[in-house]
Amino acid sequence: MLRFYIKGLFRDRSRSLMPIIVVAIGVTLVVLMQCWVTGVLGDMIVFNARFATGHVKVMSRAYSENVDQRPNDLALLGTDQVLEDLSNEFPGMEWVERIQFGGLVDAPDENGETRAQGPGGGMAIDLLSPSSKEIERLNLEKSIVRGSLPTVPEEILLSDEFATKLELEPGDQVTLISTTMYGAMSITNFIVSGTIKFGAAALDRGGMVADINSIRMALDMQDATGEILGYLPGDEYDDLQAASIAASFNEKYSSEADEFSPVMLSLREQNTMTMYLDMVDYFKSMIIGIFMVAMAIVLWNSGLLGGLRRYGEMGLRIAIGEEKSHIYRSLIIESVFIGFAGSVVGTAIGLFFASLLTKGIDIGGMMQGSNMMMQGVMKARITVDAYYIGFIPGIFATALGTALAGIGIFKRKTAQLFKELQA
Repeated sequence: MLRFYIKGLFRDRSRSLMPIIVVAIGVTLVVLMQCWVTGVLGDMIVFNARFATGHVKVMSRAYSENVDQRPNDLALLGTDQVLEDLSNEFPGMEWVERIQFGGLVDAPDENGETRAQGPGGGMAIDLLSPSSKEIERLNLEKSIVRGSLPTVPEEILLSDEFATKLELEPGDQVTLISTTMYGAMSITNFIVSGTIKFGAAALDRGGMVADINSIRMALDMQDATGEILGYLPGDEYDDLQAASIAASFNEKYSSEADEFSPVMLSLREQNTMTMYLDMVDYFKSMIIGIFMVAMAIVLWNSGLLGGLRRYGEMGLRIAIGEEKSHIYRSLIIESVFIGFAGSVVGTAIGLFFASLLTKGIDIGGMMQGSNMMMQGVMKARITVDAYYIGFIPGIFATALGTALAGIGIFKRKTAQLFKELQA
């Protein structure tokens, strides 16, 4: 019987081709929207991980409890051994050290006297190692406004707004007045290699980026670091995997009795990211849900109209003795085949267009160079959900429309049937 239905659909294109096209268009839009929303919202998480949280982060317990203050006096010690343990325990992950620092930035005149000064805060990263991916990870090259990236430890990057306020140009000398991790005063001279735009007002007012080895020397933090960030293979965040890694590390290396023992937190556990991740999931589900409902209504109406147009055919089948219940079942089975065929075609087309959008749409020109804190390219992202989500409205909405239209079969009367046949 199923073969009979399938042959009927292929041989009678008048009742299958247009419904399949309508279903395919609707499913294509659902799949494409799902990939686009997932990609755009996911990029926000990616940039947060790259700039601040990592997929996991290792700190001392005392530092993690006061992490908003970035207390370098509570920094993690013995980082060489910690990094070795992390590499052995979790091969395939990338581990990077970072130090958050701050102080007074002094700009001297030609006589070495203070010409201008202002408070600043920044981040020390590995800028000079050939194997380091930090420059690429933070989009530093694309964020340069004037000058260039540091090439020696004595060079530093300032935010362009901060440099303009201090009347500094690339090549000028500045002095960072800060405190070491042991509370002593630290005075260190740097050369401004270039200026950058962060894209965040607070950082643009007084942001800095320096090589981690030069900041270690300035703050007396040899074999110490504020934070060790870990990144999963492929640079894609997996909440369950990150939580598993953090739990495994803490069970083996962390001790509640020792405030300077290392502790690992997943991205979800940092900077109110739990609420943010839940909000992303909620808004993604809401946007995709609204779109799916809208497409389901369109496909339901398509199935309803398709059933209404065939009332004459249904009347003829009743006249030759076919049971109404059998006709009703056959209509629903046909609609399921139509919905399935349209969903397969629509999913394939939707994934094709989504794959084109994975390269992204460049909106960098609208952001005035603010590529460090915001994504300059908006990309779609193909996930497992994209392979089946279109089948939900494609099959069920079409079948529901046909089922509602088919109710009229049980209301057919012989007198009305003959009038339709005569017409």
